[in-house]
Amino acid sequence: MTYTHGHHESVLRSHRWRTAENSAAYLLPHLKPGHTLLDIGSGPGTITADLAGLVASVTASEVKAEALELARAEIERRGVGNVEFEVADVHALDYAGGSFDVVHAHQVLQHVQDPVRALREMGRVAREVVAVRDSDYAAFAWYPLLPELDEWMELYQRTARGNGGEPDAGRRLLAWAREAGFTDVSATSSTWCFATPEDRQWWGGMWAERIVSSDMARQVLERGLATEADLRRISEGWLMWAQDEDGWLSILHGEIICRVS
Repeated sequence: MTYTHGHHESVLRSHRWRTAENSAAYLLPHLKPGHTLLDIGSGPGTITADLAGLVASVTASEVKAEALELARAEIERRGVGNVEFEVADVHALDYAGGSFDVVHAHQVLQHVQDPVRALREMGRVAREVVAVRDSDYAAFAWYPLLPELDEWMELYQRTARGNGGEPDAGRRLLAWAREAGFTDVSATSSTWCFATPEDRQWWGGMWAERIVSSDMARQVLERGLATEADLRRISEGWLMWAQDEDGWLSILHGEIICRVS
């Protein structure tokens, strides 16, 4: 699997903003203090650490050891003591059936080669709940309608699909869960919205850097999908959006709670 975003500092700056409150609120009512939880694709560990404060234990997993070290650093920084770390492939989890009460994945299925197989594996190792949240890029909405941001969207879609992912995963989660064999599924949605001057500077500035410096930029240039001049123009478009007092952006996410019988 080629991870579209990579782990450039501009990417991690975005991912470290995520918390259980702003990224897993749909799951929180289903958690109990005695639960064991497997966090698939824990990234830099901010959501993981929050979830660890609500359950008995968490196993943080990533597909590569170097990515897992990001979560370990955050957990150690916070002094959280009930988290273990495992390298794991969601397509073939090396755990016995029913090993965890809850299995959680945030912004993971949009990147994997076979999301239905991944959901089957998550359901196999869960005793009670599988919880998944993914963004849906085609449903992103912004204003003003800048052509540079339209270029960014088209480029992201082509790059992610070229990596075998599905950037419009949010709308597909329910269908994928049903295909994976779940019969008790609750599907919801939620958004992130960036509209204050501070939020625009943070989000727009972050993407202005990501589009020229992250792994995505490297992939785009290697595949001939755009030139360096194109990426600089898109970067400037993000800065224009961030500086506009009318700037507004909403990011839609699909969510599913799958109850395991």
